[in-house]
Amino acid sequence: MARRQPGCERWLLLAACAHVLVLLPPPRSRAFALNVVLDDAEDTTELPVLQKSEKSGTMSKRSRELKEIVFVIQSQSNSFHSKRAEDLKRDILKQAADLGKELPIVLLIHEIDRHEGAWTILPLMRDFSIAYGRNSSWIFFCEEDTRIQVVKLLETLGRFDASKEWFLGKALYDEESTIIHHYAFAENPTVFKFPDFAAGWALSIPLVNKLAIKLKSEPLKSDFTIDLKHEIALYIWQKGDGPHLTPVPEFCTDDVNSYKVDQCATTFSNFLPLCKEPVKKEDVFVAVKTCRKFHGDRIPVVKQTWEREAALIEYYSDYADSSIPTIDLGVPNTERGHCGKTFAILERFLNHSSPRTPWLVIVDDDTLISIFRLRKLLSCYDPNEAVFLGERYGYGLGTGGYSYITGGGGMVFSRTAVQKLLASKCRCYSMDAPDDMVLGMCFSGLGIPITHSPLFHQARPMDYPKDYLSHQIPISFHKHWNIDPVKVYFTWLAPNAEEVLNGKKVGYNREDL
Repeated sequence: MARRQPGCERWLLLAACAHVLVLLPPPRSRAFALNVVLDDAEDTTELPVLQKSEKSGTMSKRSRELKEIVFVIQSQSNSFHSKRAEDLKRDILKQAADLGKELPIVLLIHEIDRHEGAWTILPLMRDFSIAYGRNSSWIFFCEEDTRIQVVKLLETLGRFDASKEWFLGKALYDEESTIIHHYAFAENPTVFKFPDFAAGWALSIPLVNKLAIKLKSEPLKSDFTIDLKHEIALYIWQKGDGPHLTPVPEFCTDDVNSYKVDQCATTFSNFLPLCKEPVKKEDVFVAVKTCRKFHGDRIPVVKQTWEREAALIEYYSDYADSSIPTIDLGVPNTERGHCGKTFAILERFLNHSSPRTPWLVIVDDDTLISIFRLRKLLSCYDPNEAVFLGERYGYGLGTGGYSYITGGGGMVFSRTAVQKLLASKCRCYSMDAPDDMVLGMCFSGLGIPITHSPLFHQARPMDYPKDYLSHQIPISFHKHWNIDPVKVYFTWLAPNAEEVLNGKKVGYNREDL
């Protein structure tokens, strides 16, 4: 076996450093540590001082009940996302302080454990059980854009006997079997419910303790994480040995200003982030991966749909076709993987095509994308940071694996991220290696976190629950299979007159799909 090269110790599985193939042994199981402060007196969040006259028996009771809920915000380490999570934490603690002195524990996932696998949640169950299994009733999970009415949440959870096993959330289900769920429940996919993370979801402590025991005796397998919410529900259900998700109507994803939210304990505050003026068209370089056999059917779709939104775009192929035009990178086409082509694109972006453009987007020739909306989203990120953005998948994260951006939905790089990647020794271990997974290994080895956005999609609109897409303004979808891709683009992704500047609701006509 080849000797491991210096600086490559953190790259896992099949990794190539300095063009030498390194076969690493399977990752060992690791413990996740809860790096949290359990003493409320040490919390530095500024809270209002309550006057004695404001206190009542009811408020004190609610304060004690609130102390039994552990809030876990599914946060990310990128500066934009971590700030939003901190804002939500402050809001929860302020509401709690208004009820009394008993403050709940509020955890941020990216601070619980520096290992990137913490976002998959299940590896944390043993630590949750040890830390909170005797003095808490619920673990309540939410996203950074979930908004919580603490009193209504207490009332909602109070309807359930916390001494029993409960798995609560807003229920999603597949209307037809889908590839992202491995065609599970193919005969009737509507029977299996899984939670919409944006609405928040809760586990009773008895269920957390049960999961912790199971995970101790049966560690998580080294496998793919594709749709975490579905996979968590499957793991909890245990083919009928565990509880189904119980739908909770008070867990909502309607806009916080909607007339529908009066009875909601949770709402959703954002559809498409817009932090300042959208980045300029000239600040986004788009690279389309294609090959000669798709020049005649896929490329015309790009030109009919989203190409006009891109100021800087190049098509990279195994054949130079002046009618498109395409650029032959000198990399032979492969039936799968395309790692060699992707790294050639990265080199060209950094040194030739657009040497000062701050953002690079790499898409497949059957990716449908809104560059218009992407420019809004990128207003929230700093191109001087190493940003690697898209839909996050994972491999072996319960046993020390890595996260990666799945390529079909589009991969977004800041120039800084590309510079750091190419300055390293991490490269393809073969020309047809899976480019998105190799990139994930490389960035993991460099300590550069993956940044997830649910607005990027590896599959088609019909592969996702309608309720899940209803609180999104999507940026991308992928695949032309069994759809009219032009129609899908103009239904779901094209800018239209109803799209307002702050990124709120868009008038989709989903029934046309």
